[in-house]
Amino acid sequence: MKTWNIGIIGAGLIADFHARAIGDIPNAKLTGVCDVVAQKANDLAEKYSCRAFADYEEMIRSDDVDIVTIATPSGFHMEPAITAAENGKHVICEKPLDITLERIDAMIAAHKKAGTQLGGIFPSRFNDSLVPVREALKAGRFGTITSAGAYVPWWRADEYYNDTWHGTWKLDGGGALMNQSIHTIDLLCELMPPVEAVQAFAGKPGHPQIETEDTAAAVLRFTNGALGVIYGTTASFPGNLRRLEITGTKGTLVYVEDCISVWQFDDEKPEDEEIRAKFSQAGGSGGAADPAAISYEKHTRNITAFLDALETGSDFQIDGHEARKSVELILAIYQAAREEKIVKLAKSTG
Repeated sequence: MKTWNIGIIGAGLIADFHARAIGDIPNAKLTGVCDVVAQKANDLAEKYSCRAFADYEEMIRSDDVDIVTIATPSGFHMEPAITAAENGKHVICEKPLDITLERIDAMIAAHKKAGTQLGGIFPSRFNDSLVPVREALKAGRFGTITSAGAYVPWWRADEYYNDTWHGTWKLDGGGALMNQSIHTIDLLCELMPPVEAVQAFAGKPGHPQIETEDTAAAVLRFTNGALGVIYGTTASFPGNLRRLEITGTKGTLVYVEDCISVWQFDDEKPEDEEIRAKFSQAGGSGGAADPAAISYEKHTRNITAFLDALETGSDFQIDGHEARKSVELILAIYQAAREEKIVKLAKSTG
C-alpha cells in the first residue's frame, strides 16, 4: 500500500484536527506544515514531528508532499489549491471550498486541467447514523417529501471575532451560515432535491461589531415542490444542538447533532426499532458553543475516503462540484436577504 505524504497549509485550530486525523490513517504520513506566521508552523511541526516550510509554494514544490490539506481562512483557499494543481498535487480543502463561486470554479478548472483530485472536507457526511437515512430516502419511505429544515442555534462569544478574519466578508465570506451552519446546509444539499428558489433575512443583532451576519433565516423551495427552512445563528446562548428535519406523507426524520431523534414511518419495519435504539443517543454538543469541542474522528474518515478514491482512481464523493453546492445556496441566501427578493438558483445545487 502506498503511503501518501501530506502537507498542511495553515497552522491554526483546524490544522491540528487535520494533523491528528492524518496520524490515525495507516497509509498517510504528515510530512510538512506551513503558515504565514512562522512560529505557528514551527510549533505545529514540532508537535507532530514534521517539517515546517517557509511558505505554501515551497511546501507544494517539495518531493516530500503528495497531497496538501488547506486549513487557511476561507477566503484564501483558491490560491494554494491552484498552485497545488499546477504542481501535480492533490488537494483536500476545509469547508467552505472558497467564498465565491468564481474562485471555486477556478479551483475546479485547475484540477481538471492538471488531472489531480480536488475534494472538500465535510466530516458530518461520515456519520454512521446517516447510512439508514440515505437508504430510507432511496427506498422512498418518506413518501412525497413535503418539507425539510436545517437549524443551527449556536453561540460564539464576542472574543471569537477578535481576530483578523472571523466575521469578515473578505476572509470568512459570511458569518453564521458560511462558517458554522454550512455543515448542516451541506447535508441538506446532499439529502434533498436541488433548491429552486430562496427568500431570506439576515442581520447581526447579537454581534453588531462584525461585518457579516450572526443570524439568518431563509425559506426554500425545492425542485420537487417541497418547502424548507434554514436558520443559523451564533447569537443563541449557550449554544444548542444543530438539527436537520425531513418529513413527508409517509415518514419523518429529526436528526439532532449526529443522532436520530425521530424515526417514524407509515410502513414500520422490524429494523426501525433497532435504528432508533442504535442512533438515538446524544453524542455531545459538537461546536455549539466551542469550535474546539468537536471530535477529529470524522475528519479521519473524510481524509481516508479521499485517499481511497486516489488509490482506486474513482471520483471522490465530495469532489469540487459537490462541495460547491452549499456555497452556492448560502450565497443565494445572502443575495435574497440583501436585495429583499426571491432568488432563483441554478439546477447545480443538487
